[in-house]
Amino acid sequence: MTARPPLPPFTEETAARKVRMAEDAWNTRDPERVSLAYTEDSRWRNRAEFLAGRPAIQAFLQRKWARELEYRLIKELWAWHGERIAVRFAYEWRDDSGSWFRSYGNEQWEFDEHGLMRRREASINDLPIREADRLFRWPQGPRPADHPGLSALGL
Repeated sequence: MTARPPLPPFTEETAARKVRMAEDAWNTRDPERVSLAYTEDSRWRNRAEFLAGRPAIQAFLQRKWARELEYRLIKELWAWHGERIAVRFAYEWRDDSGSWFRSYGNEQWEFDEHGLMRRREASINDLPIREADRLFRWPQGPRPADHPGLSALGL
């Protein structure tokens, strides 16, 4: 099995790095690439949907990004301990009718000894926004290093 550093137990620095790596991967919107950060039998709760295993995660992400167009995500470390990390996040997207949303949420992550996520629990709420109220306007892909994070944006 290939390790995915940083590995637990996490420090503030390594937890923050793990969070940014996850953010960057999700912003690629590549279900296969994203799924490689999870164990083969990873268990998820995303809103009211329960998933188990990489194939289910890939299928979920394909559906998600087919619906959530122009997706851009920012994650921020909330807390960490041992092999667990808590994250808060926001992402902006539009649907196929052109309506914009900002989705806010919290995630709880648990990693195995190889740095793969074996458990992910996400609670998410969607807020309709006007296109003019968007804050995440970088080109599609990972957030530029100089773009402010959630706290700096007041979110």
